[in-house]
Amino acid sequence: MEHILACHDLVKTDFVRGEGSFLYDAGGRRYVDFEAGIWCAGLGHGHPRVNAAMREQIERLVHLSHRYTNALAEEAAIDVLDTLAHRDGKCVFLSSGSEAVEFAVQAARRVTGKPLFLALEGSYLSAYGSSGGMREEEWSLFDWKACASCRRADACGPDCPHLRGVPFDRIGALVFEGGHLRGTVRILPQRLVDALVRGVREAGGLLVANEVTAGLGRTGAWYGFEHYALRPEVVALGKGLGNGYPVSAVALSRDVAGRLEASGLRYAQSHQNDPLGCAVAREVIAVLREEGLVERAREVGGRFMDELRGLAARRDDIREVRGRGLMIAVEFERGEGRPSTHDLQRDLLERGFLVGANAEANVLRFYPPLVIGEEEIASLLENLDEILEVS
Repeated sequence: MEHILACHDLVKTDFVRGEGSFLYDAGGRRYVDFEAGIWCAGLGHGHPRVNAAMREQIERLVHLSHRYTNALAEEAAIDVLDTLAHRDGKCVFLSSGSEAVEFAVQAARRVTGKPLFLALEGSYLSAYGSSGGMREEEWSLFDWKACASCRRADACGPDCPHLRGVPFDRIGALVFEGGHLRGTVRILPQRLVDALVRGVREAGGLLVANEVTAGLGRTGAWYGFEHYALRPEVVALGKGLGNGYPVSAVALSRDVAGRLEASGLRYAQSHQNDPLGCAVAREVIAVLREEGLVERAREVGGRFMDELRGLAARRDDIREVRGRGLMIAVEFERGEGRPSTHDLQRDLLERGFLVGANAEANVLRFYPPLVIGEEEIASLLENLDEILEVS
């Protein structure tokens, strides 16, 4: 890759075809993709219905100016809003998850007029803009680590020193993601989430849900925020919405959309509400519904985690297995003689499995397509066990 800018490590550069949960390299070798691309191909690579919808739309109309959209944008917005129970809200379709999150936070700032956003320490929200930089003058980052193990009966109340330090009166929005946290899969305590949402809303702020990674079935629910019984005013979608095609969306409640439009908002980009992206998004949502993939992620993911916990019970090098649906992390113990997640990732690749790793958190990550076969999961578990036995 002599002419590709080196922005990150390139591990393997000869994949030429994908089908379902599998990738094939130039030599014809098959690999099981437990990362769904980069968490995008939730329906699997080359899903026939999505590909057919894409081909059909390509023959009709790919792109329009933002000032000359067509009925597909309205139809796609209705489909997205229907999954959110925001049927009277509004949407805008964009190109990437980063763009969707940045649009969402800027919309919240414009509507509330407040200078700060609140996010959990360790969150990754976008590749650029305010949500990418998270500068101190714009963001308050809540250190939740002590809260994860807190056992106080009166925790998350007004006397909690952690919550007292949050400048709720200056915060326009809590930007919340349902467990992903840079691929470490942290399941936050319900009472903590409730306290943060309550503090922001009581001070006139909004709840923005970043569902770029956790949304559209990944966690065994349509959206990660559903596990906390939340109703966000603004939701950012990406990744799985296009099953690998670059389309994202921001969905806003009727109230927020009205306030945003009344503020005199002007926003335009080259691929806003493009018909091809909207056609893909519509078909992805239809497939998720008709093939029961949200429910399947919950059931298959539950069995996957049970098997991983069984493996952990037999070994002293696995610290914790955690996750929801098919968003799963295995955290390993640290220390001399302990397995390195970098080495485990490499060894699994050599055996034909693509998995994620977060070396800083000492985590292996499994975010496979929602169509992953249980035979492939069993094979991964067998190989991981063998690798750990000799590592």
